[in-house]
Amino acid sequence: MATRQLFSTGAGGLLLAMNERTGAGQDLSTQKSEGDVNRSSRRGEWQARALDDQTQGLLDEDARYFLHQSLSTACLNALSGCEGIYLTDLQGRRYMDFHGNNVHQVGFAHPEVIAAVKRQLDELSFCTRRYTNRVAIDLARKLAEIAPGDLNKALFCPSGTAAIGMALKLARVATGRHKTISMWDSFHGASLDAISIGGEAIFRAGVGPLLPGCEHVPPPDEYRCLWDCGSRGGCDLKCAGYVEYVLEKEADMAAVIAEPCRATPYIPRPEYWQRIRRACDKHGALLIFDEIWQGLGRTGRWFSCEHMDVVPDILVLGKGLGGGVMPLAALVAREGLDVAGDRALGHYTHEKSPVACAAGLATIEIIEREGLLEHARRLGEHALGRLRSLGARRRLIGDVRGLGLTLGVELVKDRATRERASDEAEAVMYRALDYGLSFKLTMGNVLLLTPPLVISQEQLDEAIDIVDRCLGEVEAGRSG
Repeated sequence: MATRQLFSTGAGGLLLAMNERTGAGQDLSTQKSEGDVNRSSRRGEWQARALDDQTQGLLDEDARYFLHQSLSTACLNALSGCEGIYLTDLQGRRYMDFHGNNVHQVGFAHPEVIAAVKRQLDELSFCTRRYTNRVAIDLARKLAEIAPGDLNKALFCPSGTAAIGMALKLARVATGRHKTISMWDSFHGASLDAISIGGEAIFRAGVGPLLPGCEHVPPPDEYRCLWDCGSRGGCDLKCAGYVEYVLEKEADMAAVIAEPCRATPYIPRPEYWQRIRRACDKHGALLIFDEIWQGLGRTGRWFSCEHMDVVPDILVLGKGLGGGVMPLAALVAREGLDVAGDRALGHYTHEKSPVACAAGLATIEIIEREGLLEHARRLGEHALGRLRSLGARRRLIGDVRGLGLTLGVELVKDRATRERASDEAEAVMYRALDYGLSFKLTMGNVLLLTPPLVISQEQLDEAIDIVDRCLGEVEAGRSG
């Protein structure tokens, strides 16, 4: 296969390349969904001006030994530390991290999470399969306590992607069906089964056949409604009606699986999920909610589905469950779905890792004791108000939306046409790094702001001030 050179990353002269494969597609715009693309020319420009020779040398070495893939290797920068809401790079610069892969509900390196991990290492560092341990049982019990409704039976595994796979298998076993409905633009993990139900080209394109029976529907995005609900006076739930229509036509659906609030973020009206819940019950399909990045308090409730007053049959969580220290995810299901005792749904080597479970318990205890649910709700309302005020002053802002400390600022070239301002969004993001604020883009043009729940109002205001300053500079043509 021919290899095409794209561009240099900057100071170290590392050349990124990609294989040209028939049908794979080279248009970067199709990849601007889950995050900011690491092959952007703006990234190379930022690295050239911001990174010293030591950092660039480490990036060159990293790129030499890791397979390259979009969104990660080649990397943006190199870290020397992380604590609280901050990342520290090799050059000693600190960044408020409003990205954090959403593992940082209690911030980075929370001393109580670190202490719990250290204690557990001294007591019981590993639990082999066929055995159990106290801390794993305690965490399962705690999840049953905080999960909505009658969700009280758990399975653990090392990653959210793996937990999604377990949920899909459980739905098949419980219903005797294999088909699913999920959303375009969604992300549920990077394994083959997860990208089959996911809806992003950056993961799906060019990899060959995916799982059969994976139907997709448009997400509940009122700002860019496929049915143009704005022209009819606002959302009238045609998107929910379409899900119901598919359930009627495909009578052998095992499950509807989705994030109650998508990372873009899409925040549907509660009636959306209430209608789909009724449709699932009517047609014998399970409802699976992916709360991997929204769960554990980010929206101001333990789980975002609580805002919708809807209880799923299966809830999947991960990311922040390990306290930003340990990899840990979980599936929590209602007791009536405990029907697979004669087969293996997960069977992961680290299924009941005592060290990871200790981190999970400590994380939940910190959220409870420090009142982080109410804190996230209150700060989220404050931030949403400030960002909407920016929207009245900054012509690039087309829409502002949020729930708790999940905040999205959508940039457009023109508010009437709503053309995505993707280049401008990149310029804002890299300029913000210069001022000490890190966040990611979704869909190419949405500034996604998801700070740690332990952030103070003063720190949050400082971050919004940086966003405001960067928007002003980009609008004035001074983006670096």
